Amino acid sequence: MSLPVRRPGRALALLKAKARATANPANPSWPLRLAADLRELDADWRESAEVCADAAWAARVAGHSVLSLLSLDQVTAAGSDPVTARTYRHLYLSSLRYDFRCPTLQLVVEQLPSAVRAGLDCCSRALYVFALLGQSRPEGLDLMDEVLLEAGDHGKTLHVLLHGLWLGQDLDQGAERLLALSSRPPFDTGTDPIALFRVAGALHRLGRYDEALAAIDRALDRLPPGDAAVHADLVRERSLIAAARDARWHRCARALEGTPA
Repeated sequence: MSLPVRRPGRALALLKAKARATANPANPSWPLRLAADLRELDADWRESAEVCADAAWAARVAGHSVLSLLSLDQVTAAGSDPVTARTYRHLYLSSLRYDFRCPTLQLVVEQLPSAVRAGLDCCSRALYVFALLGQSRPEGLDLMDEVLLEAGDHGKTLHVLLHGLWLGQDLDQGAERLLALSSRPPFDTGTDPIALFRVAGALHRLGRYDEALAAIDRALDRLPPGDAAVHADLVRERSLIAAARDARWHRCARALEGTPA
């Protein structure tokens, strides 16, 4: 589903809010300013998820993680207005996700007041599901299905779920579920480099090495220039896939050599 356009210039206003949030990550007041901007726009959960995920990533890359700017009390407090509370939650939980801190992310959500947890927005619930999937907790799969009913084709939310399936190496049918998720919009075009990276990892786990190499090569070709860290992750994954494929070839060759005529 597309973002709702509730008045002219809304998309531009959201872009400006993100630009202000990412202009000076070292300034400790930017999360507060972003919350004020989103509150003024009366941003919905999709818009908040879009802006906050990108802002949290930019801060992390710059060495000023949101985790050092917001306190746990600010994230779990029930007293602030709903948009501010959601902004802080999206920023903080996204930062935990980027650091792969699954047990902590799970605990933060479970520490939220019961009324807040009962009314969590779709992206916050997806981030909680990520924490469970990343720990290979099977209950995460059922909760993921519930989130998918509301998420539609919202890319940021679906990326959270893909990430959890990719990280949860011991999930039953986890690789298959990842491939199924990657075939739905907005990933069905086969042009999203991060989705292709996740697909390559799933195919790697399934032993489908040639397909995995093809997926990671498409990801490398579509990755925007300048993102050295993500490029390095993709190159590392390609090396692992190639090594696994070569090891299987060597095993097969040795087995054939030992086969009697």
